[in-house]
Amino acid sequence: MILAGDIGGTQTRLGLFTRELGRNRAVVQAAWRNSEHPDFETILEEFLARTGRIVRGACLGVAGPVVYGQCRLTNLPWVIAEKKIAERFSIPSVRLINDLEATARAVPLLSTENLKTLNPGRPVPEGNKAVIAPGTGLGEAFLTWDGDRYRAHATEGGHADFAPGSALEWELLVELKEKCGHVSPESVCSGKGIARIYRFLRAKESGEEPPELSKELIRAGDPAPVIIAAAKGGAPASNLCRKTAELFLSMLGAEAGNLALKVNAAGGVYLAGGIALAVLPLLERGGFMEAFRRKGRLSDFMSRIPVFLILEPNPALIGAAACGFDTCGVQQTPSIQDRS
Repeated sequence: MILAGDIGGTQTRLGLFTRELGRNRAVVQAAWRNSEHPDFETILEEFLARTGRIVRGACLGVAGPVVYGQCRLTNLPWVIAEKKIAERFSIPSVRLINDLEATARAVPLLSTENLKTLNPGRPVPEGNKAVIAPGTGLGEAFLTWDGDRYRAHATEGGHADFAPGSALEWELLVELKEKCGHVSPESVCSGKGIARIYRFLRAKESGEEPPELSKELIRAGDPAPVIIAAAKGGAPASNLCRKTAELFLSMLGAEAGNLALKVNAAGGVYLAGGIALAVLPLLERGGFMEAFRRKGRLSDFMSRIPVFLILEPNPALIGAAACGFDTCGVQQTPSIQDRS
C-alpha cells in the first residue's frame, strides 16, 4: 500500500495505491482545505485512521522547495519533514518531492483522453517537456529523456522576475512593485494574481462593477473563481472580469513560453491545475497561444512546440504514486509510456 499526497497552498489531497490497481487509480482518496487544519500531520492522522490501512511507503508532493527531506511550504505556514512523518506514522519509506515534479512525473502516464490540445505543433521525439500550473501559486517543472524514460525535475521558476510584455503590464508591474517589492510571475499568474489584476484594472479604468458582482466578491474567500465565472459570461457577467481574464492569460502564455525557451521544451508544454481547467473556454480564444508564440526571432520555433492542457484533475497524485512505487522498489508498468 503506497500513500501519495498532493499538498498545495490551499488544499491537500491524499490517496492510497496498490500494485494491483496501479498508480493511475487510487483505492481510496480524499481532500481537505488546509485552512481548517493546524498542520499536515493532523490531516494524515485523520486519513490513516479513517482508512485503517497499513502503509508501506509514501511520496508527498509539496508546494515548495524540498531541501534535505524537508519543505517549508511557500504559501502556507507549514513545515513537513520526511523523518518526522516516517517516525510518527511508522511508515518505512517517506519521500518529499516538489508538487510540480509530481505533476511532471504523471505526464508520461497520461492518455490522449487526459489531454486537450491547444497547439498541435511538431513535437521532437524524446525532446524535453515543460509543465506549468497556476494555482494558489505558480508551479513550474520539466522533463528530460535519459535514454530509457522521462525523468522529472523541479524548479522554482515561478519566483523569478516578472517580465512585462506591454505598456499595460508595465503599469501593473510598477504598481505591484510599490506594494510588494519583488514581483514574480507567481504575483500575476496565480489565483492571487487574478485578484490583483482585477483590482488594478478596476482602479485604472474606473470599471463598472455590477452590484451583484460586488456582493459575490465580498462573500467569496477567494475572489478568483468569481472573477473567472463572470469572465466566461456567467451571472453576473462583467466586462471588467473579461479584461482581467484576458490579461491573466496573456501573461500566463508569455511565462509558459519563457519556460519552454529556458528548458528547450521541443517535446511539448503541459498546462495543469484547477485554474487552467476553469478558464478552458477562454484559453481557446487564442490570447494565451498568441503570447506564448510572441518571442521575436524564435516565434517560428515556438509555433512548432505542442501545447496541451491536462484534463486529469489529480495529476500530482498520480505522479506522487509513481514516485512512491519507485521509492519502495515496487515495479510497475505504466499505462502509457509517452516517448513522443
